Amino acid sequence: MRACSRFLLTILCTLALCLPALAETDQEVAARQVALELAGAFANDGFKLRDGHWVGTLAPNEGATVAVNLYAGNEYWFSAGATEKAKKLAIDVFDETGAPVTTEKFNSGTKAAAGLSVTNSGEYFVRVRLDEGEPAGVCFVYSYK
Repeated sequence: MRACSRFLLTILCTLALCLPALAETDQEVAARQVALELAGAFANDGFKLRDGHWVGTLAPNEGATVAVNLYAGNEYWFSAGATEKAKKLAIDVFDETGAPVTTEKFNSGTKAAAGLSVTNSGEYFVRVRLDEGEPAGVCFVYSYK
């Protein structure tokens, strides 16, 4: 019984130490709020938010690329938001060969979005880039219809 208690105590202590490391920073939470606010505008047009998101910190002229599976016949909006330290975000979409895909663009300082309709199902790559500003928390989400 005593060995079982020690084992459970060890597990609880390990979880207590690991959970704060998994929590998002205040900067990342603020960036996610901006991204979700922007994505909410597309919800008014019938777009549904996909589960999951990417969040991190980007420096100026630095980007993060996320692989996404898209399906023919669907429309998509990719939305990114950043904290106020960012001055200009950009989103670019590439097909499985790395060729740029034509998108409808929106850019307003700490917010950026790119929309497209997909004719071929498959893996695509979305690059979120901080073009101007200071290092900032950035979040990426996407919606489909």
